[in-house]
Amino acid sequence: MRDLARIFKAYDVRGVVPDEFDEVVAHDAGAAFARLTEASAVVVARDMRASSGPLARAFARGVTGQGVDVVDAGLSSTDMLYYASGSLDLPGAMFTASHNPPEYNGLKLCRSGAKPVGSDSGLAEIRAMIERGVPEHADGTGVITERDLLSGYADHLKKLVDLSGIRRLKVVVDAGNGMAGHTVPSVFDGLPIDLVSLYFELDGTFPHHEANPIEPENLRDLQRAVRESNADAGLAFDGDADRCFVVDERGEVVSPSVLTALIAVRELAKERRAGGAQDQGPSIIHNLITSRAVSEIVREHGGVPVRTRVGHSFIKATMAETGAVFGGEHSGHFYFRDFWFADSGMLAALHLLAALGGQERPLSQLLAEYGRYCASGEINSEVADQSATMAKVRSVFAGRQGVSLDELDGLTVSSDTWWFNLRPSNTEPLLRLNVEAADKQTMASVRDEVLSTVGSST
Repeated sequence: MRDLARIFKAYDVRGVVPDEFDEVVAHDAGAAFARLTEASAVVVARDMRASSGPLARAFARGVTGQGVDVVDAGLSSTDMLYYASGSLDLPGAMFTASHNPPEYNGLKLCRSGAKPVGSDSGLAEIRAMIERGVPEHADGTGVITERDLLSGYADHLKKLVDLSGIRRLKVVVDAGNGMAGHTVPSVFDGLPIDLVSLYFELDGTFPHHEANPIEPENLRDLQRAVRESNADAGLAFDGDADRCFVVDERGEVVSPSVLTALIAVRELAKERRAGGAQDQGPSIIHNLITSRAVSEIVREHGGVPVRTRVGHSFIKATMAETGAVFGGEHSGHFYFRDFWFADSGMLAALHLLAALGGQERPLSQLLAEYGRYCASGEINSEVADQSATMAKVRSVFAGRQGVSLDELDGLTVSSDTWWFNLRPSNTEPLLRLNVEAADKQTMASVRDEVLSTVGSST
Protein backbone atom coordinates (compact mmCIF):
# COMPACT_ATOMS: atom_id res chain seq x y z
CA MET A 1 0.00 0.00 0.00
CA ARG A 2 1.32 3.41 -0.97
CA ASP A 3 1.69 6.11 1.71
CA LEU A 4 -1.54 7.91 0.87
CA ALA A 5 -0.75 10.73 3.31
CA ARG A 6 1.90 11.92 0.86
CA ILE A 7 -0.44 12.27 -2.09
CA PHE A 8 -3.86 13.13 -0.63
CA LYS A 9 -3.72 16.91 -0.35
CA ALA A 10 -6.28 19.45 0.86
CA TYR A 11 -7.95 19.79 -2.55
CA ASP A 12 -6.74 16.91 -4.71
CA VAL A 13 -4.50 13.88 -5.09
CA ARG A 14 -1.02 14.49 -6.46
CA GLY A 15 2.25 12.61 -6.54
CA VAL A 16 5.10 11.08 -8.55
CA VAL A 17 4.10 8.26 -10.93
CA PRO A 18 4.44 5.37 -10.25
CA ASP A 19 6.39 5.68 -6.99
CA GLU A 20 3.64 7.53 -5.10
CA PHE A 21 0.60 7.42 -7.38
CA ASP A 22 -0.05 4.39 -9.56
CA GLU A 23 -2.86 2.51 -11.31
CA VAL A 24 -3.69 0.49 -8.19
CA VAL A 25 -4.36 3.67 -6.21
CA ALA A 26 -6.28 5.14 -9.17
CA HIS A 27 -8.44 2.01 -9.44
CA ASP A 28 -9.23 2.03 -5.73
CA ALA A 29 -9.93 5.78 -5.82
CA GLY A 30 -12.46 5.16 -8.60
CA ALA A 31 -14.20 2.45 -6.57
CA ALA A 32 -14.26 4.64 -3.47
CA PHE A 33 -15.54 7.67 -5.40
CA ALA A 34 -18.37 5.63 -6.88
CA ARG A 35 -19.40 4.52 -3.41
CA LEU A 36 -19.05 8.02 -1.96
CA THR A 37 -21.21 9.73 -4.57
CA GLU A 38 -23.75 6.91 -5.04
CA ALA A 39 -24.22 8.27 -8.57
CA SER A 40 -25.48 6.34 -11.58
CA ALA A 41 -22.47 7.47 -13.64
CA VAL A 42 -19.17 9.37 -13.33
CA VAL A 43 -17.49 11.57 -15.95
CA VAL A 44 -13.76 10.85 -16.34
CA ALA A 45 -11.36 13.17 -18.20
CA ARG A 46 -7.59 13.53 -18.53
CA ASP A 47 -4.80 15.81 -19.67
CA MET A 48 -1.96 15.09 -22.12
CA ARG A 49 0.57 13.50 -19.71
CA ALA A 50 1.75 10.04 -20.73
CA SER A 51 0.55 8.59 -17.42
CA SER A 52 -2.91 10.20 -17.57
CA GLY A 53 -4.45 7.65 -19.96
CA PRO A 54 -3.48 4.56 -17.95
CA LEU A 55 -4.47 6.20 -14.65
CA ALA A 56 -7.83 7.36 -16.02
CA ARG A 57 -8.58 3.88 -17.40
CA ALA A 58 -7.69 2.29 -14.05
CA PHE A 59 -9.98 4.76 -12.25
CA ALA A 60 -12.77 3.95 -14.72
CA ARG A 61 -12.37 0.24 -14.02
CA GLY A 62 -12.70 0.97 -10.32
CA VAL A 63 -15.92 2.89 -10.96
CA THR A 64 -17.49 0.29 -13.24
CA GLY A 65 -16.49 -2.46 -10.84
CA GLN A 66 -18.94 -0.88 -8.40
CA GLY A 67 -21.78 -1.18 -10.91
CA VAL A 68 -21.56 2.49 -11.91
CA ASP A 69 -21.30 3.70 -15.52
CA VAL A 70 -18.50 5.93 -16.82
CA VAL A 71 -18.73 8.74 -19.36
CA ASP A 72 -15.24 8.90 -20.87
CA ALA A 73 -14.67 12.53 -21.92
CA GLY A 74 -11.11 11.84 -23.11
CA LEU A 75 -8.64 14.70 -23.44
CA SER A 76 -9.95 17.74 -21.57
CA SER A 77 -8.99 20.85 -19.70
CA THR A 78 -10.04 20.97 -16.06
CA ASP A 79 -12.74 23.54 -16.74
CA MET A 80 -14.02 21.29 -19.53
CA LEU A 81 -14.47 18.58 -16.89
CA TYR A 82 -16.43 21.10 -14.80
CA TYR A 83 -18.59 21.80 -17.86
CA ALA A 84 -19.21 18.08 -18.25
CA SER A 85 -20.10 17.67 -14.58
CA GLY A 86 -22.38 20.69 -14.62
CA SER A 87 -24.14 20.09 -17.92
CA LEU A 88 -24.63 16.35 -17.36
CA ASP A 89 -25.28 16.74 -13.62
CA LEU A 90 -22.79 13.98 -12.82
CA PRO A 91 -19.78 13.74 -10.51
CA GLY A 92 -16.46 14.03 -12.32
CA ALA A 93 -12.80 13.09 -12.14
CA MET A 94 -9.94 14.89 -13.87
CA PHE A 95 -6.47 13.35 -14.17
CA THR A 96 -3.90 16.14 -14.24
CA ALA A 97 -0.99 17.51 -12.26
CA SER A 98 -1.54 20.98 -13.69
CA HIS A 99 1.81 22.80 -13.79
CA ASN A 100 3.86 20.16 -11.94
CA PRO A 101 6.86 18.48 -13.63
CA PRO A 102 6.28 15.57 -16.06
CA GLU A 103 6.88 12.82 -13.51
CA TYR A 104 3.85 13.94 -11.49
CA ASN A 105 0.18 13.27 -11.97
CA GLY A 106 -2.91 13.95 -9.94
CA LEU A 107 -6.66 13.62 -9.54
CA LYS A 108 -9.23 16.39 -9.09
CA LEU A 109 -12.74 15.33 -8.10
CA CYS A 110 -16.10 17.07 -8.06
CA ARG A 111 -19.64 16.10 -7.22
CA SER A 112 -22.59 16.65 -9.56
CA GLY A 113 -22.89 20.25 -10.67
CA ALA A 114 -19.10 20.72 -10.42
CA LYS A 115 -19.22 21.02 -6.61
CA PRO A 116 -15.64 20.64 -5.33
CA VAL A 117 -14.42 17.63 -3.38
CA GLY A 118 -11.72 18.50 -0.86
CA SER A 119 -10.36 16.96 2.29
CA ASP A 120 -13.35 18.03 4.36
CA SER A 121 -15.95 17.24 1.68
CA GLY A 122 -15.14 13.68 0.69
CA LEU A 123 -11.44 13.33 -0.10
CA ALA A 124 -10.56 12.17 3.42
CA GLU A 125 -13.36 9.58 3.22
CA ILE A 126 -12.00 8.28 -0.09
CA ARG A 127 -8.54 7.93 1.40
CA ALA A 128 -9.95 6.09 4.44
CA MET A 129 -11.92 3.71 2.19
CA ILE A 130 -8.80 2.90 0.17
CA GLU A 131 -6.76 2.29 3.31
CA ARG A 132 -9.44 -0.06 4.73
CA GLY A 133 -10.00 -1.76 1.38
CA VAL A 134 -12.93 -0.83 -0.85
CA PRO A 135 -15.63 -3.54 -0.66
CA GLU A 136 -16.35 -5.55 -3.78
CA HIS A 137 -19.60 -5.05 -5.69
CA ALA A 138 -21.29 -8.24 -6.84
CA ASP A 139 -24.23 -6.96 -8.89
CA GLY A 140 -22.64 -6.59 -12.32
CA THR A 141 -20.38 -3.95 -13.80
CA GLY A 142 -20.97 -0.53 -15.23
CA VAL A 143 -20.56 0.48 -18.86
CA ILE A 144 -17.97 2.89 -20.28
CA THR A 145 -19.25 5.24 -22.98
CA GLU A 146 -16.97 7.64 -24.86
CA ARG A 147 -18.37 11.14 -25.38
CA ASP A 148 -16.86 14.13 -27.17
CA LEU A 149 -17.77 17.23 -25.17
CA LEU A 150 -15.36 19.76 -26.71
CA SER A 151 -17.81 21.44 -29.08
CA GLY A 152 -20.48 21.66 -26.39
CA TYR A 153 -17.97 23.21 -23.99
CA ALA A 154 -16.87 25.79 -26.58
CA ASP A 155 -20.45 26.71 -27.47
CA HIS A 156 -21.38 27.07 -23.81
CA LEU A 157 -18.55 29.50 -23.06
CA LYS A 158 -19.40 31.63 -26.07
CA LYS A 159 -23.00 31.85 -24.87
CA LEU A 160 -21.79 33.19 -21.53
CA VAL A 161 -19.60 35.90 -23.11
CA ASP A 162 -20.88 37.73 -26.17
CA LEU A 163 -18.07 38.47 -28.62
CA SER A 164 -20.33 39.32 -31.55
CA GLY A 165 -19.60 42.72 -33.02
CA ILE A 166 -16.11 43.14 -31.53
CA ARG A 167 -13.32 44.48 -33.71
CA ARG A 168 -10.87 41.99 -35.15
CA LEU A 169 -8.03 41.17 -32.77
CA LYS A 170 -4.64 39.52 -33.14
CA VAL A 171 -4.04 37.32 -30.11
CA VAL A 172 -0.99 35.23 -29.20
CA VAL A 173 -1.73 32.17 -27.06
CA ASP A 174 0.99 30.18 -25.30
CA ALA A 175 -0.50 26.80 -24.42
CA GLY A 176 2.75 25.54 -22.87
CA ASN A 177 2.16 22.18 -24.60
CA GLY A 178 -0.83 21.79 -22.28
CA MET A 179 -4.56 21.38 -22.72
CA ALA A 180 -5.18 24.89 -24.07
CA GLY A 181 -3.66 23.55 -27.29
CA HIS A 182 -6.68 21.24 -27.45
CA THR A 183 -9.41 23.68 -26.38
CA VAL A 184 -8.41 27.09 -27.80
CA PRO A 185 -8.91 26.20 -31.50
CA SER A 186 -12.50 25.12 -30.82
CA VAL A 187 -13.32 28.05 -28.53
CA PHE A 188 -11.83 30.64 -30.92
CA ASP A 189 -13.43 29.06 -34.00
CA GLY A 190 -15.77 31.55 -35.65
CA LEU A 191 -14.58 34.51 -33.57
CA PRO A 192 -12.98 37.63 -35.14
CA ILE A 193 -9.56 36.62 -33.83
CA ASP A 194 -6.30 36.09 -35.72
CA LEU A 195 -4.61 33.45 -33.58
CA VAL A 196 -0.84 33.20 -33.21
CA SER A 197 -0.22 29.87 -31.50
CA LEU A 198 2.77 28.94 -29.35
CA TYR A 199 3.38 25.37 -28.22
CA PHE A 200 -0.05 23.92 -29.06
CA GLU A 201 1.37 20.41 -29.50
CA LEU A 202 0.15 18.27 -26.60
CA ASP A 203 3.29 17.09 -24.82
CA GLY A 204 3.37 16.23 -21.13
CA THR A 205 7.17 16.50 -21.05
CA PHE A 206 6.83 20.30 -21.52
CA PRO A 207 9.77 20.64 -23.93
CA HIS A 208 9.73 24.44 -24.18
CA HIS A 209 9.03 25.66 -20.66
CA GLU A 210 7.01 24.72 -17.59
CA ALA A 211 3.27 25.18 -18.08
CA ASN A 212 3.16 27.51 -15.07
CA PRO A 213 2.52 31.11 -16.15
CA ILE A 214 2.71 32.50 -12.63
CA GLU A 215 6.52 32.24 -12.95
CA PRO A 216 7.84 35.21 -14.97
CA GLU A 217 10.40 33.19 -16.93
CA ASN A 218 7.61 31.07 -18.41
CA LEU A 219 6.07 34.17 -20.01
CA ARG A 220 9.20 35.32 -21.90
CA ASP A 221 8.30 33.58 -25.18
CA LEU A 222 4.78 35.00 -25.07
CA GLN A 223 6.00 38.52 -24.37
CA ARG A 224 8.45 38.36 -27.26
CA ALA A 225 5.84 36.94 -29.65
CA VAL A 226 3.32 39.66 -28.76
CA ARG A 227 5.83 42.41 -29.49
CA GLU A 228 7.21 40.82 -32.67
CA SER A 229 3.78 40.14 -34.18
CA ASN A 230 2.27 43.49 -33.08
CA ALA A 231 -0.52 41.56 -31.38
CA ASP A 232 -3.33 43.14 -29.41
CA ALA A 233 -2.92 40.75 -26.46
CA GLY A 234 -1.24 37.57 -25.27
CA LEU A 235 -2.71 34.73 -23.21
CA ALA A 236 -0.85 32.03 -21.28
CA PHE A 237 -2.47 28.96 -19.77
CA ASP A 238 -1.16 26.39 -17.30
CA GLY A 239 -1.01 22.66 -18.05
CA ASP A 240 -4.67 21.86 -17.44
CA ALA A 241 -5.78 25.28 -18.75
CA ASP A 242 -7.78 26.31 -15.70
CA ARG A 243 -5.54 29.36 -15.05
CA CYS A 244 -5.02 32.24 -17.44
CA PHE A 245 -2.42 35.01 -17.44
CA VAL A 246 -2.44 38.03 -19.74
CA VAL A 247 0.20 40.12 -21.54
CA ASP A 248 -0.72 43.50 -23.03
CA GLU A 249 0.25 44.84 -26.47
CA ARG A 250 3.57 46.13 -25.10
CA GLY A 251 4.53 42.70 -23.81
CA GLU A 252 3.91 43.76 -20.21
CA VAL A 253 2.39 41.21 -17.81
CA VAL A 254 -1.07 42.15 -16.54
CA SER A 255 -1.69 41.66 -12.83
CA PRO A 256 -4.37 39.03 -12.13
CA SER A 257 -5.89 41.58 -9.74
CA VAL A 258 -6.41 43.94 -12.68
CA LEU A 259 -8.12 41.16 -14.63
CA THR A 260 -10.24 40.37 -11.55
CA ALA A 261 -11.40 43.98 -11.37
CA LEU A 262 -12.19 44.15 -15.10
CA ILE A 263 -14.26 40.96 -15.07
CA ALA A 264 -16.00 42.00 -11.85
CA VAL A 265 -17.16 45.22 -13.50
CA ARG A 266 -18.44 43.28 -16.52
CA GLU A 267 -20.29 40.73 -14.40
CA LEU A 268 -21.85 43.47 -12.25
CA ALA A 269 -23.07 45.24 -15.40
CA LYS A 270 -24.45 41.96 -16.74
CA GLU A 271 -26.31 41.39 -13.47
CA ARG A 272 -27.84 44.86 -13.60
CA ARG A 273 -29.00 44.30 -17.18
CA ALA A 274 -30.62 41.04 -16.13
CA GLY A 275 -32.37 42.75 -13.23
CA GLY A 276 -30.80 40.35 -10.75
CA ALA A 277 -29.19 42.84 -8.40
CA GLN A 278 -30.01 42.45 -4.71
CA ASP A 279 -30.86 45.34 -2.37
CA GLN A 280 -27.25 45.61 -1.31
CA GLY A 281 -25.77 44.75 -4.72
CA PRO A 282 -24.28 41.48 -6.01
CA SER A 283 -21.31 39.98 -4.20
CA ILE A 284 -17.84 39.64 -5.73
CA ILE A 285 -15.35 37.34 -4.03
CA HIS A 286 -11.62 38.10 -3.87
CA ASN A 287 -8.90 36.56 -1.79
CA LEU A 288 -6.87 38.57 0.66
CA ILE A 289 -3.79 39.02 -1.52
CA THR A 290 -5.62 40.64 -4.42
CA SER A 291 -5.10 44.35 -4.86
CA ARG A 292 -7.00 46.80 -2.66
CA ALA A 293 -8.19 48.29 -5.96
CA VAL A 294 -10.46 45.27 -6.50
CA SER A 295 -12.67 45.99 -3.51
CA GLU A 296 -12.67 49.73 -4.28
CA ILE A 297 -13.75 49.19 -7.89
CA VAL A 298 -16.40 46.63 -6.93
CA ARG A 299 -17.98 49.14 -4.53
CA GLU A 300 -17.81 51.92 -7.13
CA HIS A 301 -19.79 49.74 -9.52
CA GLY A 302 -22.49 48.77 -7.05
CA GLY A 303 -21.14 45.45 -5.87
CA VAL A 304 -20.25 44.07 -2.46
CA PRO A 305 -16.65 42.84 -2.15
CA VAL A 306 -16.21 39.75 0.05
CA ARG A 307 -12.71 38.88 1.21
CA THR A 308 -11.66 35.24 1.68
CA ARG A 309 -8.63 33.14 2.48
CA VAL A 310 -6.32 32.02 -0.33
CA GLY A 311 -7.41 28.74 -1.95
CA HIS A 312 -10.08 27.62 -4.38
CA SER A 313 -12.11 25.70 -1.79
CA PHE A 314 -12.59 28.88 0.24
CA ILE A 315 -13.51 30.91 -2.84
CA LYS A 316 -16.02 28.32 -4.07
CA ALA A 317 -17.58 27.82 -0.65
CA THR A 318 -17.97 31.55 -0.08
CA MET A 319 -19.42 32.03 -3.56
CA ALA A 320 -22.03 29.36 -2.89
CA GLU A 321 -22.88 30.85 0.51
CA THR A 322 -23.29 34.40 -0.81
CA GLY A 323 -24.57 33.69 -4.31
CA ALA A 324 -21.69 35.78 -5.64
CA VAL A 325 -21.64 36.38 -9.38
CA PHE A 326 -17.85 36.20 -9.70
CA GLY A 327 -14.68 35.47 -7.77
CA GLY A 328 -11.00 36.08 -8.53
CA GLU A 329 -7.69 34.97 -7.08
CA HIS A 330 -4.30 36.56 -7.56
CA SER A 331 -3.00 33.14 -8.68
CA GLY A 332 -4.90 33.43 -11.98
CA HIS A 333 -8.02 31.44 -11.02
CA PHE A 334 -11.36 33.03 -11.91
CA TYR A 335 -14.73 31.67 -10.75
CA PHE A 336 -18.16 32.26 -12.28
CA ARG A 337 -21.62 31.75 -10.80
CA ASP A 338 -22.96 31.03 -14.28
CA PHE A 339 -20.33 28.31 -14.71
CA TRP A 340 -21.53 26.31 -11.70
CA PHE A 341 -19.38 28.49 -9.38
CA ALA A 342 -16.34 26.76 -10.91
CA ASP A 343 -13.17 28.32 -12.28
CA SER A 344 -12.35 28.72 -15.95
CA GLY A 345 -9.26 30.37 -17.38
CA MET A 346 -10.83 30.25 -20.84
CA LEU A 347 -13.95 32.10 -19.70
CA ALA A 348 -11.76 34.78 -18.12
CA ALA A 349 -9.86 35.10 -21.41
CA LEU A 350 -13.10 35.57 -23.35
CA HIS A 351 -14.16 38.34 -20.98
CA LEU A 352 -10.87 40.13 -21.58
CA LEU A 353 -11.14 39.81 -25.37
CA ALA A 354 -14.77 40.98 -25.36
CA ALA A 355 -13.81 44.07 -23.33
CA LEU A 356 -10.80 44.79 -25.55
CA GLY A 357 -12.61 44.23 -28.84
CA GLY A 358 -15.61 46.26 -27.78
CA GLN A 359 -13.66 49.53 -27.83
CA GLU A 360 -10.73 51.01 -29.74
CA ARG A 361 -8.04 51.62 -27.11
CA PRO A 362 -5.06 49.28 -26.77
CA LEU A 363 -5.16 46.85 -23.88
CA SER A 364 -2.72 48.78 -21.70
CA GLN A 365 -4.93 51.88 -21.85
CA LEU A 366 -8.12 49.90 -21.29
CA LEU A 367 -6.67 48.35 -18.13
CA ALA A 368 -5.00 51.49 -16.75
CA GLU A 369 -8.05 52.43 -14.69
CA TYR A 370 -8.02 49.06 -12.90
CA GLY A 371 -4.43 49.22 -11.61
CA ARG A 372 -4.06 51.78 -8.83
CA TYR A 373 -1.26 50.55 -6.60
CA CYS A 374 2.28 49.21 -6.64
CA ALA A 375 2.68 45.54 -5.69
CA SER A 376 5.72 43.47 -4.75
CA GLY A 377 4.51 40.18 -6.19
CA GLU A 378 4.77 37.09 -4.00
CA ILE A 379 8.13 36.67 -2.26
CA ASN A 380 9.00 33.36 -0.60
CA SER A 381 11.38 33.08 2.36
CA GLU A 382 12.57 29.76 3.77
CA VAL A 383 12.32 29.69 7.56
CA ALA A 384 13.02 27.09 10.22
CA ASP A 385 10.05 28.01 12.44
CA GLN A 386 7.06 29.53 10.68
CA SER A 387 5.09 30.28 13.85
CA ALA A 388 7.97 31.97 15.68
CA THR A 389 8.84 34.10 12.66
CA MET A 390 5.22 35.14 12.17
CA ALA A 391 5.00 36.09 15.85
CA LYS A 392 8.12 38.23 15.56
CA VAL A 393 6.75 40.13 12.55
CA ARG A 394 3.46 40.62 14.40
CA SER A 395 5.26 42.09 17.43
CA VAL A 396 7.17 44.54 15.22
CA PHE A 397 4.01 46.02 13.71
CA ALA A 398 1.47 45.61 16.52
CA GLY A 399 0.58 48.84 18.27
CA ARG A 400 1.84 51.17 15.56
CA GLN A 401 -0.40 54.17 15.12
CA GLY A 402 -2.80 53.88 12.17
CA VAL A 403 -1.98 50.20 11.63
CA SER A 404 -4.46 47.32 11.93
CA LEU A 405 -3.80 43.57 12.02
CA ASP A 406 -5.92 40.56 11.17
CA GLU A 407 -5.20 36.84 10.96
CA LEU A 408 -7.77 35.51 8.50
CA ASP A 409 -5.00 33.75 6.56
CA GLY A 410 -1.56 34.27 8.05
CA LEU A 411 -0.98 37.87 9.12
CA THR A 412 -2.32 40.91 7.27
CA VAL A 413 -1.07 44.33 8.40
CA SER A 414 -2.76 47.41 6.92
CA SER A 415 -2.51 51.19 6.94
CA ASP A 416 -4.11 53.88 4.79
CA THR A 417 -1.34 53.77 2.18
CA TRP A 418 0.00 50.22 2.32
CA TRP A 419 -0.70 46.65 3.41
CA PHE A 420 1.09 43.32 3.50
CA ASN A 421 0.14 39.72 4.03
CA LEU A 422 2.57 37.13 5.38
CA ARG A 423 1.29 33.56 5.39
CA PRO A 424 2.87 30.12 5.79
CA SER A 425 2.99 27.56 3.01
CA ASN A 426 1.00 24.41 3.77
CA THR A 427 3.51 22.13 2.06
CA GLU A 428 6.96 23.73 2.42
CA PRO A 429 8.97 25.52 5.16
CA LEU A 430 8.23 28.86 3.54
CA LEU A 431 6.58 32.15 4.39
CA ARG A 432 4.90 33.95 1.47
CA LEU A 433 4.92 37.75 1.48
CA ASN A 434 2.76 40.10 -0.61
CA VAL A 435 3.06 43.88 -0.23
CA GLU A 436 1.06 46.66 -1.85
CA ALA A 437 1.35 50.43 -1.46
CA ALA A 438 0.30 53.69 -3.04
CA ASP A 439 3.77 54.19 -4.57
CA LYS A 440 6.89 52.20 -5.34
CA GLN A 441 9.02 53.80 -2.63
CA THR A 442 6.55 53.00 0.14
CA MET A 443 6.09 49.46 -1.15
CA ALA A 444 9.85 48.88 -1.17
CA SER A 445 10.23 50.28 2.34
CA VAL A 446 7.52 48.05 3.81
CA ARG A 447 8.76 45.03 1.86
CA ASP A 448 12.33 45.47 3.03
CA GLU A 449 11.33 45.93 6.69
CA VAL A 450 9.25 42.74 6.69
CA LEU A 451 11.94 40.73 4.89
CA SER A 452 14.58 42.04 7.26
CA THR A 453 12.47 40.92 10.24
CA VAL A 454 11.85 37.51 8.66
CA GLY A 455 15.54 37.11 7.85
CA SER A 456 16.72 38.05 11.34
CA SER A 457 14.63 35.26 12.87
CA THR A 458 16.06 32.43 10.74
